[in-house]
Amino acid sequence: MTVERLRIFDTTLRDGEQAPGFSMRIDEKLQLARQLDALGVDIIEAGFPIASKDDAESVRQVAQEIKRPVIAGLARCRPADIECAGEAVKGADRGRIHTFLATSDLHLEHKLHMSRAQCREAAVDGVKRAREYTDNVQFSAEDALRTDLDFLCEVVEATIAAGATTINLPDTVGYSTPDEIFDFFKTVIDRVPNADQAVFSAHCHDDLGLAVANSLAALQAGVRQVECTINGIGERAGNASLEEIVMATRVRPDRLPLETDIDTKAIYAASQLLSALTGEPVQANKAIVGRNAFAHEAGIHQDGMLKDRRTYEIMKPEDVGVQTTLVLGKHSGRHAVQNRCQELGYSLSRQALDQIYVAMIRLADAQKSVGDDDLVAVIEKVQAEQGQPA
Repeated sequence: MTVERLRIFDTTLRDGEQAPGFSMRIDEKLQLARQLDALGVDIIEAGFPIASKDDAESVRQVAQEIKRPVIAGLARCRPADIECAGEAVKGADRGRIHTFLATSDLHLEHKLHMSRAQCREAAVDGVKRAREYTDNVQFSAEDALRTDLDFLCEVVEATIAAGATTINLPDTVGYSTPDEIFDFFKTVIDRVPNADQAVFSAHCHDDLGLAVANSLAALQAGVRQVECTINGIGERAGNASLEEIVMATRVRPDRLPLETDIDTKAIYAASQLLSALTGEPVQANKAIVGRNAFAHEAGIHQDGMLKDRRTYEIMKPEDVGVQTTLVLGKHSGRHAVQNRCQELGYSLSRQALDQIYVAMIRLADAQKSVGDDDLVAVIEKVQAEQGQPA
């Protein structure tokens, strides 16, 4: 099976940072950009320079300091936007201008007050103007999934001819389903005559909880760049989660034979840094990086895990920078309690273990979970009652 290269376009510093509660100062953006560099992402979208002086300055500083990945600045298909983005990324070893314009009739009529012909012209002009600053130009057709397919193919063909090297067709409002997005990308790639001259990209939002599923479907249709964020943050319900997409390719190469340069052992550190910088915690059951992602409390699961981790884990937690956790709670079994007692250095008789187990369950009913300090207190109390040294 041929394994192809997948480019990871991280937009945590742009789309992610636009979400309420996730804004970052310039120094914080630089700190996260360094972590993204260590993680191994291919492209860092560092911001939207025209949005504010601080945004332009953060893009400029990231472009000057972070040298391995491509550094992208976002711009509408407007001369002032493109000039601002061009100036912001000019210090990068590999700079990219990411220019965009809505193409759906809904956006053209109600937001932009623009005809299809005007849209096509503005998109081409935007790409040509961006090419004056860099030969690495990405064009995004905002609201692509709700755009008339014939018109969209027309715009894509024209922007590639104008010099766009990456074509992003976003599901801007998270409206699509996986089967639909697969058919969509396959049709566009097959119909656009110069499609082989550009890399196609997917940017999916999570309004229906389908961003990652839609992104993976797009990859199966021929997309070779995926736009994503750490912890899946972003506008409204967020973007496709970087960690979920990357680990899907690692766990299921039979279905997704794609390689990335991501150092998966740095995933958890990136997730934790983002939470620390923004003050926004990751939900407990979040895949890959949530505190319960590799935690096991049910007795049957804990017993299986102690015998062979593969019974209940499809990936090694240390591969993403975390450790397996057997949580002691009211659902835990004796095997898990015995194992944790042994790890804490206690060798117990069957009678003592039974008493400790009953006491632990009683405590868990009262306080949900039992930590090591709690368990040690229970052990020492039981030993004292039996006349054993603590």
